[in-house]
Parts: sequence; structure tokens; C-alpha cells
Amino acid sequence: MTAAGARPTLILVLAVAVLVGCGVILLLERSLTRILLGVILMGNGVNMLILLGGRSGGAPVVDTGPVDGMSDPLPQAMVLTAIVITFGLTAFLLAVAYRSWYLTGDDEVPDDLEDRQIIRRAGRNEVSAVDLGGEGPDGDPEQVDPEPARRRLRRGEEA
Repeated sequence: MTAAGARPTLILVLAVAVLVGCGVILLLERSLTRILLGVILMGNGVNMLILLGGRSGGAPVVDTGPVDGMSDPLPQAMVLTAIVITFGLTAFLLAVAYRSWYLTGDDEVPDDLEDRQIIRRAGRNEVSAVDLGGEGPDGDPEQVDPEPARRRLRRGEEA
């Protein structure tokens, strides 16, 4: 913060941008270890951003000074909550990465079958079919019913 304590400095804003940017880049990788590091970096960047949004000043303790000179306690409480959430997500991802390493010998996220089909179709410039079942829109149970069942029941029809 600046000497007046009114606004964040450019250095802190750039630090937030670098942390979040590096975190997003690492989240897009295929390795679970890099994804874990991306979550940690992005969580720290967002925590700094939340803290920069609050007012700086003295400790927000009752009867220690004027209210105008105290810092805003809400961003501090939000950051504490975000730290706990980030820690829980980090522990979960660490367990998933360990389990993947234990079972397969690496921590890379594999492609699923649909990803491979999309890559093949893109290589051949194909468009995927809209209805692969062949039953049409009337016989497809996955299609959305235009009239909810409650209205039909009120009119006395069977559901």
C-alpha cells in the first residue's frame, strides 16, 4: 500500500496479475502436478486481490482507536475463508495426483474417447451428427418436454 494507505501500488497489482496469469497457464497443462501448482498460484493471487480491495489502516479491534483509522475486516475474513478453501482443494488435488501416480506411473490426465473422436473429426473436417440415436425428436427420451408434467396432471391426463 502507499504511504497514505488509500490505494494499492502498481507493484502489488502487477504481482496479482503475474500470480493469476501463471496460475491460469499452469491450470491448462495436462500434468496434475502443474495443475496443482496453478491452483495454488491462482489462489494466492486472488487472495492478494481481495486484500487489495479493502481499506488499509490499523487493526480492526474494538476500542483501540478511531473507526476511520481501522482497516476493513471483511476482506481479511474473506481471505481467511479463501485460504481454507484453497487448502482443501490443494489436498484433494494432491491426493488425486498421488493416486494417479500410484496406479499409472505418471500424473498426466489422459484423453477420453470423445476427445479423440473430436480430434479425428477435426482432422477430416467432419461435422458431428446432431441425432446419433436415429429415433427422431419425438422418440428421444432425452429431449426436453415442452409441457411440464404438473400441467398435464392438473388437466387430468396421465403423466
